[in-house]
Amino acid sequence: MNKTLRILKKTMLYLVFTLAILILTGYSYLYLVPKGPEISETIPIKYGEDSFVMYAYKDTKRKSIRVWTYKPESWKDKDKIVFVMHGGGRNADDYLNAWIELANQNNLLIVAPEFENKFSKYTTNDYQEGNLYTFFGTKNPKSEWAYTVVENIFDHLKSVDKITNEQYDIFGHSAGGQFVHRMVMFLPEARIGTAIAANSGFYSFPDEHLEFPYGIRNTAVNLQASYKKRLIILLGELDNDPGLGTFRTTELAMEQGSYRLQRGTAFFSANKELKNKNNWTFNWEMDTIKKVGHDYKKMSEAAIEWIVNTRDQDYGE
Repeated sequence: MNKTLRILKKTMLYLVFTLAILILTGYSYLYLVPKGPEISETIPIKYGEDSFVMYAYKDTKRKSIRVWTYKPESWKDKDKIVFVMHGGGRNADDYLNAWIELANQNNLLIVAPEFENKFSKYTTNDYQEGNLYTFFGTKNPKSEWAYTVVENIFDHLKSVDKITNEQYDIFGHSAGGQFVHRMVMFLPEARIGTAIAANSGFYSFPDEHLEFPYGIRNTAVNLQASYKKRLIILLGELDNDPGLGTFRTTELAMEQGSYRLQRGTAFFSANKELKNKNNWTFNWEMDTIKKVGHDYKKMSEAAIEWIVNTRDQDYGE
């Protein structure tokens, strides 16, 4: 009996030790070891397609990020800047290509950050969930949020390219739509003019009883400030097939709806109900695009109407 107990204790100690090593190794790889592409020369972006690599954070050189750009030859300072956020495939260059013709037609500087991650199929907290929390559930400082990285890129462009724009617009599709709506919610001070969240897989509902990323419990979110930003929930009328793309099917995700169109509609309604209850300013809108499904190219075309055909206003006040 004593021998059996000793074996069990040794086995348990071995398992605990092994688990601790795995957690330490995983944490070190994800959050401590420097990674990313090599930093490029700090020069103004070229006309046409271009890319550069910069440090993602301002207070550490631990992580770098590649940023793809397209600048029409007619673009000049104070013309519109649009950040384009890729989907779960982290294919920023493909998203950039989808916007080239739109950029030429509407004289837009397109900026497409690439949140590279070899384990992107298994970890979503670093991108579409904003890197508010580590994979292990601990809080990250705001300086390392993915949303702050976008702000850092904008500062980089303003400094290196001598741009005086005070705002930028932002579009994201699928996982990028998740990124955009959460950025508006959790970083309302961001210098966004118009934000467009298209065909998000699931949402962070304004529910203080649900933990992030399904709700806002313990996040210190300021929804009254978030609602003052201009956010468009852009939905495809035919985005009703959960088999397209990566679709989260956890219990809490399924409570939001059985497919993306349903979830987006429920999310917008929940926020509108909350603003009505509190009589808050509300600059969010919902737009359903006819005969379009889970298609980032067609949704990008639809987003142009919201970016170009609007008055210049400061929705951050």
